Amino acid sequence: MNKLISLTYIEGNSFLHLIDARCKFFVICLISICMLCANLFMSLLYLGILIILFKTSGLNFFDIVNNMKYFIILLFFVFAARSMTTPGNTIVSFFNISITKQGLSVGFLVAFKFFLIMLTGIIVALTTKSSSVKSAAQWFLKPIPFIPEKRVGIMISLALKFMPLILKQANEISYAGKARCSDLEKNPIKKIIGLVFPLLKKSFLSADNLAFAMEARCYDDDRTDPEFKPSGKELPFLAGSFILSLSFVWF
Repeated sequence: MNKLISLTYIEGNSFLHLIDARCKFFVICLISICMLCANLFMSLLYLGILIILFKTSGLNFFDIVNNMKYFIILLFFVFAARSMTTPGNTIVSFFNISITKQGLSVGFLVAFKFFLIMLTGIIVALTTKSSSVKSAAQWFLKPIPFIPEKRVGIMISLALKFMPLILKQANEISYAGKARCSDLEKNPIKKIIGLVFPLLKKSFLSADNLAFAMEARCYDDDRTDPEFKPSGKELPFLAGSFILSLSFVWF
């Protein structure tokens, strides 16, 4: 299994690797919100920026896209739904369902934006340690009353740690099914059930085992967190991100 899609941190000394996790945490939220207002030109420009960031971070952009095929299939359904529900000039009509020119345009843009947001999350996950993500989440949530920020932080950290395990288990179940000729099954619903139910069972069992292991080691929320070590490059990174985000809204 390719480790890139597992969202596991990859060691490196690139610009993005050195940026403070709190800064990246803030920027990904800002860009994800402003991306909703972006037009096609700005979306394509941002794709170019992402490709450059992947390259400078030592990551293979096309390998990652290739491993996102299931997510891209989901985006195709988003595209199809918008193309059939947006009013406009009808191109094709069947069974009282009309595909419009405006629907194709809007559907493609919406799906493309989701794709860019997903890529943004992946590059941040690959260049940020899970412990740093945990500490950044705690730092942002600490001023908010009635929220156990340390518990939320460990939940985020464990979610990132569990992702490679879940993907590995999904691959194992898929290979086991193929060994039993599951490819001959034509019903897609049965295929999905055959993958999802065993995967859920394995995931819940793994979560139970982890909970028992943490209890056996007297885990407590009160733990010493790693100190933040800004690289000094955060200010230009924030400035560039603000300019890019404002461009999404203005243009």
